[in-house]
Amino acid sequence: MNNYITTSIPYVNGEPHIGHALEFIMADVLARAARSRGETVLFSTGSDEHGGKIAEKAAEAGITPKELADKMSATFSDLAKKLQISNDRFIRTTDAGHEQRAQLIWKALEKDIYKAKYTGWYCVGDEAFFSETEVEANKGICPNHNRPYDKIEEENYFFKLSSYSKAVLEAIESNAFVILPDTRRNEILSLLRDGLEDISISRPKDKISWGIAVPGDPHQVMYVWFEALMNYITVLGYPEHADFKTFWPATTQVVGKDIIRFHAAIWPAMLLGLGLPLPQTLYVHGFITVDGKKMSKSLGNYVSPNDIVDKYGVDAFRYYFMRHIPSYGDGDFSWATFEAAYNNELANELGNAVSRTVAMIIKYQEGIIGDIPPAEHDIAQYLAALQACRFDRALDEVWEQVRGLNQYIDQEKPWELAKQQDPDHLREVLAYQASNLLEIADLIEPFMPETAAKITGIFNEGIVRPLEGTLFPKHEA
Repeated sequence: MNNYITTSIPYVNGEPHIGHALEFIMADVLARAARSRGETVLFSTGSDEHGGKIAEKAAEAGITPKELADKMSATFSDLAKKLQISNDRFIRTTDAGHEQRAQLIWKALEKDIYKAKYTGWYCVGDEAFFSETEVEANKGICPNHNRPYDKIEEENYFFKLSSYSKAVLEAIESNAFVILPDTRRNEILSLLRDGLEDISISRPKDKISWGIAVPGDPHQVMYVWFEALMNYITVLGYPEHADFKTFWPATTQVVGKDIIRFHAAIWPAMLLGLGLPLPQTLYVHGFITVDGKKMSKSLGNYVSPNDIVDKYGVDAFRYYFMRHIPSYGDGDFSWATFEAAYNNELANELGNAVSRTVAMIIKYQEGIIGDIPPAEHDIAQYLAALQACRFDRALDEVWEQVRGLNQYIDQEKPWELAKQQDPDHLREVLAYQASNLLEIADLIEPFMPETAAKITGIFNEGIVRPLEGTLFPKHEA
């Protein structure tokens, strides 16, 4: 079975934050789990690099837009490596291949594209137009960027989004195109039932020069949001490449709730316009606050994912954000809750089960485990949780097993069996503990690949190979 998984591509106007890290890891868990099932996986992420916001920031810094994009794209690529994200591709929308294929897509959609005059309110910070109602409600000032909206009147190209409202609605209602969770599905269904309006998909080149040229019109560039969505098929070599024919439609696309309209309404309409099948699943995650407040540098509560990884290690980071941030809602990060999860769950529960088992096999059996029985836990709920992108629930299932193992050790008391000189029963008990830990390693591999490899390396040869150092090393700042 072929499995194509994507993240949204972060816009390179700011540093990577913990929300980006969350999305990278969610998609990575899905990719690693699919590979462990023997599926062929293509996993893509990347960076979104065109638009007025990039040109504006570059001008402020006294560099070219491409220089800014190169520098900022590298920060996302570096973060993905640091988080041990197993992506096969990293697409940049400034790649020549993407630019060329975006123009092919535009041409293929020309039956749904027309030119018209547009008057509206625009915020360069959002790279988006806003309705009269929204502008009035915000008293003419964009609340996200604290700057006045610009009144714009210009001639742009439009995409006939309105003509696809019904088809996209039917695809979602019939679950041909699945949106998770239901709260997000209901949100987009409500929007579609009201009907979609045609959208502006270009800007005059004299207003925004940093973008992909509209084919056949040197005076217009593609609107950044329209063009960025195309990355999911340009990275596969649409329309002729074998990867495109093999991997499209996407199995799961992972995006944040702020861009659901683009991915659940506009993108499906574009695909229908191209005569292509829709993705199987769109999974929409929530936001992360810090100490209960929206993260911002001005509030002084900005947390870099790099700082957390540098202190606690990558697997502790991956564990916390997959288990303690609700998969179907918003979540909160604080250093105190992270420290508690690290100490109580990772070090004391999983770490303790491993170190006790290792110590007893060495002490009582000179490090020899013998035959390890196959693990026989029911993992159906774990698999169902993964299938539904409920990463928190999948790890809850694993931790039931971790806690169960610690209880088993306390009940069986191998140290008492050693005193009673019952070597056969003792060998059975310790082999069962090792078997349990190997199964736990398999289950946590998509979430904590380093830890899984460490545990497997200790027990899988029938002879204990103790770790140098601890399972979850921590580096004090």
